[in-house]
Amino acid sequence: GVLAQENLPGDQFARGFSYIAASYVKYLEGAGARVVPIRINRTEQEYTNIFYSINGLLLPGGDVDLQTSQFSRAAKLFYDLALKANDAGDYFPIWGTCQGFQQLSVLTANKNLLTLTDTKAVALPLTLTPAAQSSRLFRSFPKDLLQSLAEENVTSNFHRWSLSMQNYSRNAKLKRFYKVLSTNNDGKKEFISTMEAYRYPLYAVQWHPEKSPFEWIDKPGMIHSTTAVRACFYTASFFVSEAMKNQHHFSSAVEEERALIYNFSPVYRGMHAIFVQNYYFD
Repeated sequence: GVLAQENLPGDQFARGFSYIAASYVKYLEGAGARVVPIRINRTEQEYTNIFYSINGLLLPGGDVDLQTSQFSRAAKLFYDLALKANDAGDYFPIWGTCQGFQQLSVLTANKNLLTLTDTKAVALPLTLTPAAQSSRLFRSFPKDLLQSLAEENVTSNFHRWSLSMQNYSRNAKLKRFYKVLSTNNDGKKEFISTMEAYRYPLYAVQWHPEKSPFEWIDKPGMIHSTTAVRACFYTASFFVSEAMKNQHHFSSAVEEERALIYNFSPVYRGMHAIFVQNYYFD
């Protein structure tokens, strides 16, 4: 499942009132998954039904309010269902990218602890923590790829808000819940760029692995190198392999077919758009 969010203000291509950037769909498809778009403004019962029909959830990047938006409302419902399911032995992974990372931090801390950083369009190497090597996320990465991630400017950052190490360290809930796998620095503040939950299959990256192969806006921070594309593939493959451990399924083949992203067509927004293609939903 990929969660939709409220349309960006002033998007002249917008249809309906929510969207999913196509790069997130391709990201998962490239690793062998099929995508179910999860629309906003649905009932709690509808979300519960979807939860028990899908094998994992991706919370994408974007720009909505992390406490009052319909995106955050749905994210919270899925987050609560996932924790409950995992506690009962029903393995259900969640992946958060950029805004998805931030949303997970808000859900876990039960408040917004994000800080402004100077990271609007910049590529950075990851400062890997000692925990990274043995982490579930990174331990299957080829050694040379991890080394490149640590040494080269390959991770795309397009965010104004970050979870600083300081705020993380001061918050008992976050410290207990998430293991820090990498940090970054904007010159003034150290912030978390990759983390995974200790007890749950929850993963979060503040950077954008999906942009390298699938987004083409001409901005600093957009990296199309082999290393960046490999990082995209390895993160997606890891998350999809986690989703493969889940046994949820739709009640019928017809219902499954009706739910898939193939029923929608992405809209080409031009080479100057932050997202080359979007799916729009009512």
